[in-house]
Amino acid sequence: MTTFARGTDTLTRDVLTVLQPGFTGTSAPTWLLRRLGEGLASVGLFGRNIASPEQLAALTAQLRAEREDVLVAIDEEGGDVTRLEVRTGSSFPGNHALGAVDDVELTRAVARELGRRLAECGVNFNWAPSADVNSNPDNPVIGVRSFGAATDLVARHTAAYVTGLQSAGVAACTKHFPGHGDTAVDSHQALPRIDVDAEVVRARELAPFRAAIAAGTKAVMSAHILVPALDPDRPGTLSRPVLTDLLRGELGYEGLIVTDGMEMRAIADTYGIRRGSVLAIAAGADAICVGGGLADDETIRGLRDALVAAVRSGELPEERLADAAQRVRALARWTAGAARTGADAGPADPEVGLHAARRALRVTVRDAFTPLTAPPYVAVFTPVANIAVGVETPWGVAAELTRLLPGTATGSFTGEDAGRAALAAAGDRRVVAVVRDEHRHPWMAAALDTLLAARPDTVVVEMGLPQAPPRGALHLATHGAARVCGRAAAEAIAGTEAVAGP
Repeated sequence: MTTFARGTDTLTRDVLTVLQPGFTGTSAPTWLLRRLGEGLASVGLFGRNIASPEQLAALTAQLRAEREDVLVAIDEEGGDVTRLEVRTGSSFPGNHALGAVDDVELTRAVARELGRRLAECGVNFNWAPSADVNSNPDNPVIGVRSFGAATDLVARHTAAYVTGLQSAGVAACTKHFPGHGDTAVDSHQALPRIDVDAEVVRARELAPFRAAIAAGTKAVMSAHILVPALDPDRPGTLSRPVLTDLLRGELGYEGLIVTDGMEMRAIADTYGIRRGSVLAIAAGADAICVGGGLADDETIRGLRDALVAAVRSGELPEERLADAAQRVRALARWTAGAARTGADAGPADPEVGLHAARRALRVTVRDAFTPLTAPPYVAVFTPVANIAVGVETPWGVAAELTRLLPGTATGSFTGEDAGRAALAAAGDRRVVAVVRDEHRHPWMAAALDTLLAARPDTVVVEMGLPQAPPRGALHLATHGAARVCGRAAAEAIAGTEAVAGP
């Protein structure tokens, strides 16, 4: 049964409605349940909140026992960014693998199956897909989270993903508006800046968002990036020219606008999360995402008090707040109806992710390659993980090769001596070298140089952006580091699965 605002005035209820907090633990804390009773309408889930599908279903049921129409949001992109399978790796390849295949029906089917699994667990709002055009190959935070570097490709797959996800009854949240692809800075760490003409932004960055809007995306997430051609003073999340004039006005978007995480340093270190949240709602955002890092009641109290004070001082028009809260409630109503129709979206397709990963695999053979029959040594050259991906999720091919070739050994290496250390650890075994974005890490390229000079029969598996030239006796580009991508590569190395073309 829905519980409404026990003893809460309309202003405070509206303020709580626009917040999307997170929390710690695998069951809802008392403070969160109390806030749901006072008007809180959304909750964000992260990997720390999920132990199993059964536990997640129990958690969402606990939330709905307090507020029936609660929006339960998650950052489940599939691929490298997974929360459902944070400790095992995803059953779905990410966007870059889907873009490499370039079959929009496959993308739609993958998104539908991912949405079906979310809905089965009681999650009805997904902060995905990424519609960023990864035009800068040195981008440290988007990379394989993007469908690719070609605007048209990204646009058609973004639309297919939105359609597939929402057909399962889960609201899509297309991100990161107005486009995070041409950045060399991670907005988790600092404020990125894109210095291109407005015409370039409109032709390149905005095209996938136009496609998502045409496909009916229920939400759009703003980016903490400064685009001087659109607004020289404030990042997108805090910019009225970006959110109201461009997204609402020029693009005609009527759905929910949600911010990226407000505790990200691009906002927290420049404006602070309280001031930033006031500015975001005033600029046109409807929901404040917070909870990836700050996940306690003190944070919610501080944001509530800052927003209430801004309305009472006249800095934030009460009508703007009321409009934002109404958009949140409208999405909640949509999810209630979509949950019923999404159940009829079609049968489960549990193998679609693996099928897609196999199709995304790109194989370069130097000479004739004979599949491995003896257990190899897997040398993983490990870069620093970006914060969106995190460090909890395993990646690579060692686990899958161990399943196919019992006795496979593995080690992780980094830094200037990585190549020599890997050679010493491998001994006489055949070496499988696993890299992630070799082109962005000089030490990684040097490690491969050392390894291949001594052992030219080394197999190389690139699980990031395949920008560096293929090398090794066998070079495999998986276009992502999801568990199924690792399985597809392992199958090719061991010769247990015929490699499909695009």
